[in-house]
Amino acid sequence: MGPLMAQDLSSLVCVSNSDESPISGGESVGKCLLQSCKRAAAAGLMTLCAFFGAAHITRAQGTAVDEEFRQATEAMREQHLDEAARGFASVVAASPNFAEAYFNLGLVLEEQGKFEEATAKFQKALALKPRLRGANLFLGVAEYHLNQFDKAVAACRKETANYPTDANAWMWLGVVDLAKERPDEAAQALDKAAILAPDNVDILYHRGRAHLLISKESYARMFKEDPNSWRVHQVLAQADAEADRHEEAIAEYEAAIRLAPNQPGLHEELGTECRRAGKIEEAEAAFQREIEIDPHNILARYKLGTLEVERGDGAKGKALIELAKQQDPGLKEADYYLGRAELELGNDAAAIQALQRAVAKASDPEVIEQAWYQLGMAYRRAHRLQDAQQALATFQKLKEQEAERHLQKVEKRRSEQAAETAPTLGAPQKP
Repeated sequence: MGPLMAQDLSSLVCVSNSDESPISGGESVGKCLLQSCKRAAAAGLMTLCAFFGAAHITRAQGTAVDEEFRQATEAMREQHLDEAARGFASVVAASPNFAEAYFNLGLVLEEQGKFEEATAKFQKALALKPRLRGANLFLGVAEYHLNQFDKAVAACRKETANYPTDANAWMWLGVVDLAKERPDEAAQALDKAAILAPDNVDILYHRGRAHLLISKESYARMFKEDPNSWRVHQVLAQADAEADRHEEAIAEYEAAIRLAPNQPGLHEELGTECRRAGKIEEAEAAFQREIEIDPHNILARYKLGTLEVERGDGAKGKALIELAKQQDPGLKEADYYLGRAELELGNDAAAIQALQRAVAKASDPEVIEQAWYQLGMAYRRAHRLQDAQQALATFQKLKEQEAERHLQKVEKRRSEQAAETAPTLGAPQKP
């Protein structure tokens, strides 16, 4: 069945429209609005996120079927599943053409873990109303639980075809494709789901997992085809860099460069790791070599400029950053480094303007904090003492807030570690 997963589906509407099947006396049934979703997962299995809501009956009120349907729907909403199942079963017995009642009965059975019975009810609902919203989706979910992945894919595809803007249908199609060990197909479905619901954490999880599997498969094939390729060293270097193993990353980038000395991008990545490792001269040489290989590499030019600013060469740093900024006006934190360069050159007014832009637009909290400090220094040199006092007070406030956040993270980490190491009373022991 795969790892623990959970879902969070949007509201689902079952509408009885003009072609709705009649029930007793030719009277038509109205619509059932299934509104809220409950997340549930246990023991490594995905359980159903059922939709519970109130029924709105548009036909003549007061009949026994109406009342029974209303009571069953209320029981469903209150999670009184046995009562709801009995009620909907009674409704479909009295009204065998009522597609929505079969659908609701299927939802209840699915929530109870009776997936084979739920499948039969969803199939009956679809036989009566082939485009009933949600029926193919939940049919696919039930078939997924029964490990009938081919059938589940077919059902989810029908739902996406009928309702192409339903993010949850695309998500479930991707989940089933993952279960079938088809990450490429899963990624396509989950990419569509993410476009429709970009903040859905379940979609983001499954999408990330699909792309991770694709990445692992691609790298495994690359290692198999040519284990001595410079690309292999590049991948290893990137993995080391992401894990903050900077010395190891440097060694891998240097190995890649020995195999492909003129490959664009490699020297820039090497320079970045050298800078993080405190090897400033090596970083400067790597960035300069990158610009020689690829004069259009804006990031290499910008990184070299910021490095020169940090080394105290304001003139060289300013020239490099301004040239990079001409090519890419959106370079992050450029104003901060330009402000520092202007300070180095004694251009207080220009420094103040650049640093004011930095505190307004910078995205990195550490850069914003430092920009306020540098702005305070620039105000002080320009004899704007009140502005300097305010800027430095802001810097101090941000610094204290950062210290508090760091302390909270440390305390949280300690608490988590204590919870992990604490003995668990009554827990079953592994043999």
